[in-house]
Amino acid sequence: MRADLGGVGLDLTALRGWLAAQRAAGAGRTTLARRAAAARTFTAWAHRRGHLAADPGLRLVAPKRHRTLPAVLRQDQAEGLMAASAAGARELDPVALRDHALVEVLYATGVRVSELCGLDVDDIDLGDRLARVLGKGSKERAVPFGAPAAAALEAWLRQGRPSLARADSPPALWLGARGGRLHSTAVRRIVHLAVGAVDGAPDMGPHGLRHSAATHLLEGGADLRSVQELLGHATLATTQLYTHVTVERLKAIHDRTHPRSG
Repeated sequence: MRADLGGVGLDLTALRGWLAAQRAAGAGRTTLARRAAAARTFTAWAHRRGHLAADPGLRLVAPKRHRTLPAVLRQDQAEGLMAASAAGARELDPVALRDHALVEVLYATGVRVSELCGLDVDDIDLGDRLARVLGKGSKERAVPFGAPAAAALEAWLRQGRPSLARADSPPALWLGARGGRLHSTAVRRIVHLAVGAVDGAPDMGPHGLRHSAATHLLEGGADLRSVQELLGHATLATTQLYTHVTVERLKAIHDRTHPRSG
């Protein structure tokens, strides 16, 4: 299968050689995948217009995009984060109460920052310790949380939120200093500052806490299907990414601690 387009031979071999040359020049996986997609779009167009007798792009496969997960907290670092946050909340300052409840809920549930900001007061069931979350594609799911998060939420709702609420405040669970719904940018800032107070912890935002929660669930023995449901992943393949993280962490621990690891 070989065709000629404007005097230039264009076939599958030529396309593969083109990608190989870019890879040799240092192009990354994401760049190669994007350029291969552009080439397939072009060859499909050229075939439809009659410039190519056949479409060589149909068989062009580029390296899959390398999906990397952000750094995660160790379990002791997560405990340190919650302890430091709780210490600030003991002063009963409304903002400190909110921030403590916020990081507790993020870590306890692993919800996305958009899901967290979208919560209303009525979405929280303190009795059953469940949060009703509206996820991607407007899919609703119930996410459980533990006693520490429930206690932090109760303190925020009883002693913190009323101090920030205004007559025109929305029914949002999280309120800003002016009484409006808390935005994701503010949540990212809160998490960055809170994690920054933990010695040795990697810099991260809400997404890092979500990944930390998933990793710690799997390390604790949770099955993939349950973690998929908790996180609201559409496919199990997304959740399976965390198994790589946990295996790598176990290998690192083994290399560091086992007397015959060398």
